[in-house]
Amino acid sequence: MGVIVLGLMLLSLTIWLGLLCFRGQFWRLDQQLEITETQLESLPVVCAVVPARNEAELIPTSLRSLLLQDYPGSFNVFLVDDRSTDRTANFAEGVAHAVGKPQQLHIISGVSLPSGWSGKLWAVEQGIQNASKFAPDYFFLTDADIEHDVSNLRRLVAKAEQENLDLVSVMVRLRCESFWEKLLIPAFVFFFQKLYPFCWVNNPNNPTAAAAGGSILISREALERIGGIQVIRQALIDDCTLAMAVKKSRGAREQESRGNKENNHAHNAQYPIPSQGRIWLGLSSLTRSLRPYDSLATIWDMVARTAYTQLNYSPLLLLGTLVGMPLIYLAPPVCVILGAVWSNWAIAFTGLLGWLLMTFAYYPTIRFYKCSPWLAFSLPAIAFLYTLMTLDSALRHWQGRGGAWKGRVYPVK
Repeated sequence: MGVIVLGLMLLSLTIWLGLLCFRGQFWRLDQQLEITETQLESLPVVCAVVPARNEAELIPTSLRSLLLQDYPGSFNVFLVDDRSTDRTANFAEGVAHAVGKPQQLHIISGVSLPSGWSGKLWAVEQGIQNASKFAPDYFFLTDADIEHDVSNLRRLVAKAEQENLDLVSVMVRLRCESFWEKLLIPAFVFFFQKLYPFCWVNNPNNPTAAAAGGSILISREALERIGGIQVIRQALIDDCTLAMAVKKSRGAREQESRGNKENNHAHNAQYPIPSQGRIWLGLSSLTRSLRPYDSLATIWDMVARTAYTQLNYSPLLLLGTLVGMPLIYLAPPVCVILGAVWSNWAIAFTGLLGWLLMTFAYYPTIRFYKCSPWLAFSLPAIAFLYTLMTLDSALRHWQGRGGAWKGRVYPVK
């Protein structure tokens, strides 16, 4: 038995060494919007699109922060009231008048949800259709629960313009105040970065693509190139799906370019096809989410809503997750305990080394969220909870309750 346990622990340790050395340095937090330059040489036209469904409680704060952006160029906000029943639109109108910018806010009354669309994306589509009348250079897609730092839009536009990016997105600082938020929210960001290492996302030669739906700036040209929001109309993980569509569009254009060069090299030399599909994803330390997750149940529902979607509804990937998560995260502390009980110090030492490696990887995220450093050692228990959430996500899907959000359920067909 001891040999088997030691073998499993060595496998876990090898996996952690591989993750730290070859997984795009996912544990580093050096991709942050606020550490980039904000000099603007031009002032593109920007239209923000905010889907809002029953957000009367949060819209006064979030919309106020959006209307008070210090962006010096033309900027309008299109709030799509997605058939709210709590007077969201009335609160929004009151905010615009309170800050003296009623002409900058355009409230769109959402129409009935058509078949084949998710509620949020249908609201976004309606906002984009109305905003297109202003011929914007960029659409700023954001949520009704985001409180923007006053410089957020200016920094996003500067990033896009300076680096010729088609899509710029930041994962805003999630609320981390209650016990359950401090325990589980930093890990949510950590696991996201492990799935989508930001430096891979930001590398135009790497196929990894991701975005954070709370704050996405996308160029009108890029959106038109991929076929508009309708190409992702059923996506539950709409932000990452949008980023993938934009990044893939570069490969398609490059393939087309290579084919054209073979047929007409002289023509393409005179009219080269520009690089397309460049995206950037980072963190924000100033723009934050107002959405409270002050209980285990609320965080559980948030994760379970899309966890099985992340696995492409694959039973094999689910099985791999249910086996892999305990091997990677639970094996080290269990081996420390077993090694101590059995007086097998080889098992105990390798278990402790694995535990320290995952703690080392997790600590930067804990520090970013200003939580107790001791929480970095709790990652095994947190991973166990996330594993159960993933299993529950699959069960909900099989029961026809997958993707439930804002009173709607989106079964996969």
